Parts: sequence; C-alpha cells; structure tokens
Amino acid sequence: MVTISKLVIGVLALQGAFIEHQKALANCGVESIQVRKPEQLEEIKGLIIPGGESTTMGKLMHQFDLFEPILNLAHKGVPIFGTCAGMIMLAKDIVGSNQPRLGLMDIAVERNAFGRQVESFEVDLNVPELGEEPLRAIFIRAPYIKSASSNVQVMATFQDKIVLARQGKFLAAAFHPELTNDLRLHKYFLNMID
Repeated sequence: MVTISKLVIGVLALQGAFIEHQKALANCGVESIQVRKPEQLEEIKGLIIPGGESTTMGKLMHQFDLFEPILNLAHKGVPIFGTCAGMIMLAKDIVGSNQPRLGLMDIAVERNAFGRQVESFEVDLNVPELGEEPLRAIFIRAPYIKSASSNVQVMATFQDKIVLARQGKFLAAAFHPELTNDLRLHKYFLNMID
C-alpha cells in the first residue's frame, strides 16, 4: 500500500462538487489536483468523478479529450470513485439513455431516481465495510443502481435500491459523501490504492 501522504488524487473538475472532494481529501491528509486535461492524469494514483450533471459531464469529457485517457488509467488498475453523476459515468448501462459514459462497471443505473432537486434528502446507511456506525448520505437528484452483475459487491442499499457498490478498483456512490464531515468513504477509496 502507498503511504497516504505520498498520494496524489485527481478530481475531475469539469463541473460539480469537485472542490468539496478536494477538501475531504485534504482532511484525509492527501494531496489532490483538479483534472481538466489528459496530461493531468499522468501522476495521479486515483481519480474521483464528482456529482454534477452527467450528460453535460460526458460532453465536456469529449470536448477535453478525457474519455480515452481515463479508460487507459482504469485499464492500468488506477482506482476510480464516482459519486452521483460520477456513478452514472462509471456504469455500462444507463436506463433510457445512450449518453456518453465510461462503462467501467457492470451496473445499470437509473438517473434522477429519487426525484427532483427539491426532493433531496439525507439518510443513514448501513455500510458494514465502514464499521458499525451508520454513514450519513446526502441524496441530490440521485441515481441508483437498478441491476448489478454478480461480480459487483453491493455495499449499501436504501429502499431496496443499490446506492453504493464496488467492482474491483471501481467504487460508485449514488450520494454525496463529500458534503458531510464523515471521511470514512474517502478513506476506504484511498485504501483501494496499491
């Protein structure tokens, strides 16, 4: 395992809550950089794809020529953590949509599955991998995982919907862990790094 202080984590900074992820990483004692260009991916040990608007994110990733370099990063075994829209970008299938996506996880996601912005909510989730204390999760126009292959580890559900999952070096959350003070999920991601 890499010493945490020597890690540099990239946070895709095209839109969304990238600054909040950087603050969470700083609170974990880890350096981060904002990624907007392919060359910024070269020195990172992990990548976070934040929430935002997934169709816009996909268009911007094409515009900035980031799709292929991120896929190359994934094929090299660099861990990737997607939150909210980031989860949609990691999915192989998006229900009712052919929008651009990375397609790295064997999951099908439903966009805006919990309603509109005004129906945002917070809830405590049981995540055994993070210990006994529940994880406070903030859902904002959140997706959920409608189906997952057997090689996907379901880590948390809400109302019988999968909201946190892992497949190898990929971690996907339907909610926004960067908007709370609980660093356990970011630390879990950091521990996925060789």
